[in-house]
Amino acid sequence: MPTGGRALVEALRTLGVETAFGLPGVHNLAAWRAFPGSGIRLVGVRHEQTAAYAADGYARATGRLGVALTTTGPGAANAVAATGEAWACHSPVLVIATDIPSTERRPGDYRGVLHETTDQAGFFRPVTKLVVRVDRADQLYAQVVRAGRVAMAAPRRPVYVEVPTDLLGADVPEPVDEPELPTSPAGEVSLDRALEVLSAARRPLVWAGGGATAAGAGDLVARVAERLGAPVLTSYGGRGLLPPDSPHLAPLPPHAPEVGRLWDDADTVLVVGSDLDAMNTQGFRQPRPPRLIAVDVAEPVTYPPDVWVPADAAVALRGLLAALPPDSRSSWWTRPEGRSAYAGPEVAFLEALESALPPDAVVVADMCIPGYWYAGFGRVAAPRGLAYPVGWGTLGFGFPASLGTALSGRPTVALVGDGGFLYACGELATAAQEQLPVTVVLVDDGGYGMLRYDFTHRNEQPVGCDLGSPDFVSLARSFGVPARRVTVDELGPAITEGLASGGPSLLVLEASYTPPLTTSPRWYRAQG
Repeated sequence: MPTGGRALVEALRTLGVETAFGLPGVHNLAAWRAFPGSGIRLVGVRHEQTAAYAADGYARATGRLGVALTTTGPGAANAVAATGEAWACHSPVLVIATDIPSTERRPGDYRGVLHETTDQAGFFRPVTKLVVRVDRADQLYAQVVRAGRVAMAAPRRPVYVEVPTDLLGADVPEPVDEPELPTSPAGEVSLDRALEVLSAARRPLVWAGGGATAAGAGDLVARVAERLGAPVLTSYGGRGLLPPDSPHLAPLPPHAPEVGRLWDDADTVLVVGSDLDAMNTQGFRQPRPPRLIAVDVAEPVTYPPDVWVPADAAVALRGLLAALPPDSRSSWWTRPEGRSAYAGPEVAFLEALESALPPDAVVVADMCIPGYWYAGFGRVAAPRGLAYPVGWGTLGFGFPASLGTALSGRPTVALVGDGGFLYACGELATAAQEQLPVTVVLVDDGGYGMLRYDFTHRNEQPVGCDLGSPDFVSLARSFGVPARRVTVDELGPAITEGLASGGPSLLVLEASYTPPLTTSPRWYRAQG
């Protein structure tokens, strides 16, 4: 008779899971025993936060469900920050944690059982779409399947599942297939009002975000833009939806004044799958356009629209294309020059980095100045080609998330700073043991460069920003990861070599860069 641990693994198989990340503990060993022979690769990491970050990175690169397994109490708590990042960026991540045995739980009482908390699930409620506590072993399979499907259903976000440890070892009946979650038929979507507003527009603009990426709607966005004669602006979640050289794409972020003017001059904006969050709109300082149409499964809140189309981006855009006049309008806008206007050492760094990136590469950018530059000004060649922690802005995201991205089948480069890399440098052991194909580009400026700039641009003396760091090359080599120092001129060939190796590598570039216009101290729209 199967055990609860086996039922959990079978549920993951039903969900199509091929890769999961976790850290074993005394309470979840029955689950770990069930993975061998299941066909699911379970990657053991060195910290539970990494398990959730790696699951997030995997989900962002593939569009599939990311899975993180932790043990009880502090193990679960360690995963909360990474779960919050996944929540803020709409990543479908399933976090599965054990709890103390159900036989030892006394509601309302804390008795000092190993790893006990009074409300472990409470850690996760603010940063998940759903919290599921499994109370009976015979419910475990069905509850995990349901949780995974909820995480994948739009709007995608993490779901937390809590399993008392004794249920994992209990005998359970053979799993029974669970019905798929119902979805709304496309016929229920009305586009009449949106078409009326678009028909009257003289200067339409399309803003595309992560919802369009999740729907695989890049080609549809381009076709609608062509039909309307409209420029396309993308949020961070929408990077790569259109090729960098697309004639419909504004080739800079909206934080650049020449692109911001396109938004300001538009009389109608069609927002496809974007929250229009603070980081993309300079703290909501972008003025609301005269007419705003929002296509999103969730009702927009930051910029209330004149027309809300509650639909999947691909469904709505296909409907618009079917109803819009077949002849494309003339463009009302002139494509900005691009980042060449910002020529300097930062752009030279981007060009060196991009010279080595295959078309299907994923760059996992941490919260560091080089990461800010690539996220805003990099040439992202394909959808899901950028993973960036713009949601919570969690420093230390880049390297551990790249471990998940590296198992997506896409070439992976982690772009990190010296400060953020030290958050999870112990995962070099994971990268070496699992032979994960990730090339880490570590830009060492001797501290927290962004915070240093926050001080100096106010003519203040930096405090707490300079860091004593290890010899990163020797550190990586001590874990068995090939590493070396490079110059900007050497960066491209070194990345090419690292990606070709099929395993982990670390490149250290000593450089100091000025933050780009996408960082709040440099926002051009009025502060305050």
